[in-house]
Amino acid sequence: MPSVPYWRLSGFYFFYFAFVGAMAPFWGLYLKSLEFNAVQIGILMSLLQVMRIFAPNIWGWVSDRSGKRVAIVQLAVALSLLSFVGVFFGTSFAWMFVVMSLTSFFWSASLPLVEATTLSHLGEKTSRYGRIRLWGSVGFIVAVIGLGYLFDFIAIRWLPWAVLAMVAALLLFSRHIPEAEALSHHTDHLPIWHIIRRPEVLAFIGGGILMAAAHGAYYTFYSIYLVDHGYAKSSVGLLWSIGVACEIGIFLWMPRLLKRFSLRQVLLASFAFAVLRFLMIGWGVGSVVVIVIAQLLHAATFGAYHSAAVQMVHRFFKGRHQSQGQALYNSLSFGVGGTLGGLYSGFTWEMLGPEITFTIAAVCALAGLGLVAWKLRME
Repeated sequence: MPSVPYWRLSGFYFFYFAFVGAMAPFWGLYLKSLEFNAVQIGILMSLLQVMRIFAPNIWGWVSDRSGKRVAIVQLAVALSLLSFVGVFFGTSFAWMFVVMSLTSFFWSASLPLVEATTLSHLGEKTSRYGRIRLWGSVGFIVAVIGLGYLFDFIAIRWLPWAVLAMVAALLLFSRHIPEAEALSHHTDHLPIWHIIRRPEVLAFIGGGILMAAAHGAYYTFYSIYLVDHGYAKSSVGLLWSIGVACEIGIFLWMPRLLKRFSLRQVLLASFAFAVLRFLMIGWGVGSVVVIVIAQLLHAATFGAYHSAAVQMVHRFFKGRHQSQGQALYNSLSFGVGGTLGGLYSGFTWEMLGPEITFTIAAVCALAGLGLVAWKLRME
């Protein structure tokens, strides 16, 4: 990819998802160390998704009209760094709510714009997206394994310092990403709702919401669930990394996979594997073999799904709608869906138990499978 700023984009993905690798497995444990209960943890963790409902759409709209995607990314990352510093000045629920809200609002604005920038740089070679995005998975693994072993020896309360360093590195890389020209398209003069209201687009977005909701319990309580069943924190980090290692493999394999299967077929298979995966996690936590197999399925439920979904968004939203399209996908799928997932799991975890919570996750994935199979018929 000689014309693509491969390492600059890859570096951004590396530290963006290193941040996720610190937050998703360990931030719930950090909040638990501050003596928050399950409902409070569910609410605070859901803020990472709640802000994805609003921020990407606001910044995506500004980006498509200004043509300054990368400048907006730099501003958003700088403000997220400034906001996160607040965690060092208070630990009450109200204070953490404000700090996490602000951090999440600015942090969530950057990824959709970088996704659109990456795909614009790739041009017609969008199947190579995974070769850049896989470095995000590498960053996640480095963070989750490194911190997992580290927290077997030091207190979890050191976590905010690690997160601060990651966001600072993210800001540094964002300063070196070049702008990419968004090519004009014949739909540029139409409002974005002209695209969104198409049945296949609505089905795709609805399926994305359900897939993200299905992952809510996993991202909020998976680490807590494993630790409560006797797994060491280093083992928790290793299990997370197994899933992401498989994700890297599928990113590398996607160009070949898409030569044999359509994006729709990849999405349907991902939903089916998600149903199986969450049932295995919920009811098989006592078996290391079952849990490892469930983590291997992360290749499908996130890796293959996300790669296919980002390319599907790029296919639906052309020209000046690219940034808004990626923002809309992120805000509705991960924002609305992730928020619903975090909230329902927070309330059902103690009332109904972990097994039923993960069963609800499987039902969400099954509903997404049905919706996409019913209406997404574009290929």
